[in-house]
Amino acid sequence: MFEILNKISVACFFTSYLLALLIELSRLVFNFGARSAAVLLMMALGLFTQISFLFLRVLEGDVTKEQGLLSSWAEWSLLLALGLAIFFTVAYVRRSDTIISFFFLPLILATIGLGILVGGWEPFSRDRATNVWASIHGLAMLLGTGAVLVGFLAGVMYLVQSWRLKLKRAGSRRFRLPTLETLDRSNRQSLLVSTISVGIGVIAGMIMNLNQNNRLIWTDSGIILSLVLFAWLCVAAATEFFYRPASRGRKAFYMTLASLGFLLLALSSVIFSSHGVS
Repeated sequence: MFEILNKISVACFFTSYLLALLIELSRLVFNFGARSAAVLLMMALGLFTQISFLFLRVLEGDVTKEQGLLSSWAEWSLLLALGLAIFFTVAYVRRSDTIISFFFLPLILATIGLGILVGGWEPFSRDRATNVWASIHGLAMLLGTGAVLVGFLAGVMYLVQSWRLKLKRAGSRRFRLPTLETLDRSNRQSLLVSTISVGIGVIAGMIMNLNQNNRLIWTDSGIILSLVLFAWLCVAAATEFFYRPASRGRKAFYMTLASLGFLLLALSSVIFSSHGVS
């Protein structure tokens, strides 16, 4: 299996994304029903080959060397392109009738091209790479924490406003809150931001540990609860965006309340363990 994956090069996923763009551009000339399926097939192939390529770069990293893992401008460009490709794929699944591909795919290809252009640049040292990934980890987790708290407050205000509407007190000028639609939208956006941010933070933390300790310390309570928090946020985000009950705001509040609970557990574990001071 690894022998086949070792044959993957940058050209593989670059070509997949390029073909996806050409398929989308064909809508300017003619129509065919399988266009969306063909684009998603090319994107899935591109994502698989790109993730495999970067994963093998980590596995092939020599821990005896001073250079860090995923610590070059070329690899960071490819990681940025991967993030853009994942975001585009999710957005395209939701709205394949739009032409967002005309904007996203050229940028993805250009980012990969930048990675090829700077491919000969010397990677950063292992210590410097650790510091960089530690900063990304900290900032991403901070942003995710803030988003969870904002979503929780939006959910609380939703319930208060819903209660006031039932009592016909929502029009009071002394105690005015945003509309239910605004609060519901804010809650969903906060959930999406927190999921993406915590996901980036978890991945950055893993790379940081690989650079720092040459291994992942899976028994660390901070790592375990961070993974649990990310898994829960993924479930909550999927439920929020694909399940439409009658009381969406109330459901979103309960989801966010549970996310807040996981967040507090993860933070307490980090603060009172070696994870928070290493």
